[in-house]
Amino acid sequence: MMASEFFRSAMLACALAGGVALSACASVGGAAAKTPGVMDEAEHAKFERDRAAIKAMAGDYRVRFDFIETVGFTPDYKVREPDRSGGYEVVRVIEDRGDFISLQHILVIEAGDEKFPVKHWRQDWRYEPASVLVFIGGNAWENRLIDKADREGKWSQQVYQVEDSPRYGALGAWTHEYGVSAWTPPAELRPLPRRESTTRKDYYGVLAVNRHALTSDGWVHEQDNSKLAMIDGRKQIIAREQGVNTYRPNNQFDASVATNYWAATKDFWTEVRKEWDRLEVPGTSFGLTVQGEPEPVYEPLLELADNIEAGKTTTADAVAEARKVIAKFTTRDIGTLEQRLVKAAAGSAMMAAAE
Repeated sequence: MMASEFFRSAMLACALAGGVALSACASVGGAAAKTPGVMDEAEHAKFERDRAAIKAMAGDYRVRFDFIETVGFTPDYKVREPDRSGGYEVVRVIEDRGDFISLQHILVIEAGDEKFPVKHWRQDWRYEPASVLVFIGGNAWENRLIDKADREGKWSQQVYQVEDSPRYGALGAWTHEYGVSAWTPPAELRPLPRRESTTRKDYYGVLAVNRHALTSDGWVHEQDNSKLAMIDGRKQIIAREQGVNTYRPNNQFDASVATNYWAATKDFWTEVRKEWDRLEVPGTSFGLTVQGEPEPVYEPLLELADNIEAGKTTTADAVAEARKVIAKFTTRDIGTLEQRLVKAAAGSAMMAAAE
C-alpha cells in the first residue's frame, strides 16, 4: 500500500486526525547562520536561547494527542467526547539560516507488518518577521504586515499542511522564565482541524492560542481552542476545547522509514515549497479554489512523492506536475470562497469543452 492511498483512507479518519508522529529526516543546510540586526550581549544571548528551544523540538518521538471540549455556548449544545490518539513522529531541522528555522514532521505508520512514512506538518520559525501568513477563513490566507515595534524580539511560527500549503500562523515571544522555555502568541484563526473536518459541519474554524513549551522529557503543544460558527450572519463561539499534544523521545520504532523517504523526496519538496513561497508576498492574499479539506491538492502531490521514492518518475518530472497542480487550485483573486468555486468550475468547464 502506498502512503498516499493510506492517507486518503485511514489517515484522514484516525492517524492524521490525531497526528501520528515520526522522526523526520533531512539534514540542515550548510549556509552559515545569520544573526539579525545589531544586538547587545543580552539580546544575542536571548536570541540564541530562543533558537536552541526551537531546534530542541527535533527528534524521534512517541506522540500523544488529547483534545477535550470543556464547555458549550449555544442552546442545546452537547459537549463532545474527548478525542485521544497517538503514534510515532520524526521531526527534523530541514533548514537553519539563523533567523529562520524549518522543522519537518513525518509520520511512521505501522499497519500490520507494513511500515511506511506519511509526510506530516511543517513549522517555520522567523525572527522579527516583516509579515506573517495568517488564515482568514474560506481556505484563504493573508500575509499580514507587522510594524517594526511589534515584532522586536519575537518569532513567527507558520504551520503548513502535508503538501506544504499553509494552515495558520502567529507571532509571539519565547520566554525562559521559572525553568520553562515557552512560546505563546495571541489567539489567531486556524482552519477546521482535520480530525473533525469529515465529521462536523457546525463550525468553520478555530480561534486558537498555541503554546509550545519544552519539558524535562521532550516538548508539549498546548492549545486553547474556541470553535467558531456563523449563526444568523454573526460569528459565534459555540464551544471551547483544550488540546495537549505531548512529544516524548522514543527509539522503539524504525525512524529510517521516515529518513529514507525524506532522502528520496526532499529535493521534490524543496521545489514544492518554492511554489507556495511565490504566493506569500507580504501585504497580499491568496486562496484555494477548493472547499474544506484540500484533497485535490494534497493527494496528487503526495502521490508524486511516492512515485519518486518508488523510482516510477524523476524529481524533475514530478516537480513539473506539482507546479501544474498548485497553479490549478490557487488564486490571488480571493473574493469569497463561493466566488472562487464558481470561477474554478467555469474554468474547468471551458477547458473540457476545448478538449
